[in-house]
Amino acid sequence: MHHSAIQRIVGLLLMVFSFNMVPPVLVGLWYDDGAIVPFIAAFLGLLAFGSVLWLPVRRVKREVRLRDGFIIVAVFWLVLGLSGSLPFMLSENPHMSLTDAVFESISALTTTGATVITGIDELPHSILFYRQQLQWMGGMGIIVLAVAIMPMLGIGGMQLYRAETPGPMKDTKLTPRITETAKALWYIYLGLTVACAVAYWLAGMTPFDAISHSFSTIAIGGFSTHDASMGYFESATIEVVAVVFMLLAGINFAIHFLAWRDTNPLYYLRDPEVRTYFAVIGFSALVSTLYLYFTGTFEGFGTVVHHGIFQAVSIGTTTGFTTADYYAWPGFLPVLLLFTSFIGGCAGSTGGGIKVIRFLLLVKQGMREVFRLIHPNAQRPVKIGNKPVPENVINSVWGFFALYVGSFGVMMLIIMATGLDQITAFSAVAASINNLGPGLGEVGANYSTINDVSKWVLCFAMLLGRLEIFTVLVLLSPAFWRK
Repeated sequence: MHHSAIQRIVGLLLMVFSFNMVPPVLVGLWYDDGAIVPFIAAFLGLLAFGSVLWLPVRRVKREVRLRDGFIIVAVFWLVLGLSGSLPFMLSENPHMSLTDAVFESISALTTTGATVITGIDELPHSILFYRQQLQWMGGMGIIVLAVAIMPMLGIGGMQLYRAETPGPMKDTKLTPRITETAKALWYIYLGLTVACAVAYWLAGMTPFDAISHSFSTIAIGGFSTHDASMGYFESATIEVVAVVFMLLAGINFAIHFLAWRDTNPLYYLRDPEVRTYFAVIGFSALVSTLYLYFTGTFEGFGTVVHHGIFQAVSIGTTTGFTTADYYAWPGFLPVLLLFTSFIGGCAGSTGGGIKVIRFLLLVKQGMREVFRLIHPNAQRPVKIGNKPVPENVINSVWGFFALYVGSFGVMMLIIMATGLDQITAFSAVAASINNLGPGLGEVGANYSTINDVSKWVLCFAMLLGRLEIFTVLVLLSPAFWRK
């Protein structure tokens, strides 16, 4: 394990992250909101700390191995969560405790969207912009951005990229060079963000709200500049824009790249994961709309349709925007919507959850096992798109699912032990590990009233979900630390 190489990279990334404090300062100056001092202090402090880490080992030129990559990714996201909390703690509005500030920061960076802040409409513009910006930076992964610039700094990036993107599709490259792959992803990410911001503006948002909400929409984060989230605007046009871009952001960005490169939209229709993704969300939207209509939850069929579709897409993609208090909807509907977040977005997207490709593989593997009970000697490979899936991929998916369920159960029990009820504990862990945000019960509106121990457990759940379990839990394995 190359400690000096790890220290050098973390120092460099921390210095790069410090410049995230500059845009909120500019926004604060533009709106004259008097809240720029915390950002200036955080910028100087992080830049100095990063320099202290980097300078002693700046001449180290060792190749980063996969084991080093896991450590760098896990440590950096932890350091990032702590560093991102500085403006929240130093600000007067809101003035937050260490626990709340770290919770808000990690929630933003992991694109979870769970918040402990109330009175969002009264916050300074610089703080509002900073929350949205954190989500946007975390959406595609700051590590992937770092991979794109690392060759200019004399650092290889392949091992970091693989550690950041575990799962069935982690070794798929869009271009021959990993740096070009990272750049391609970011160009698509930036292009969708610009298009979303323009669409929001044309639909009636102010430029500030349009840019801010485009950040959290494409990142599938769910933070808003208003307490009422998307319900604040009371605009069907804005909600349609949000639905379109949430759906786009939940699709594998590799499919976006191929469709754009070859100018062929048929890539979306040919991909089994994308078809399953739309089928799951479409089913959820249909059931939500019909149930809301027959229970008379809203007046008018048009109102029922736009609330039902919007919440199904928002929860299903793990974005977390709301147009109404969905946790107060009748019957099984809130739980159904929460369950769709377990499936989440496609692999290679900014969405959370187990991921559609894993869900599809689990279903197909389950069907194969039923078939084997009837025909024990039959050879029936699991196929995705008429291509057999290697057994090692299927085994890794089952391993992921086992760790997911085990981690979920342990964290839920810990939170219940602190005094929270079953519904609150279950939904809080689900909303955190799936990077969803809004839950049920006590955490339906926000997370401000739960205890500090639960907040730290949920911070860990958010990181587990963002780094897809393996990257974090591998560090807890004794075998990882053996030479």
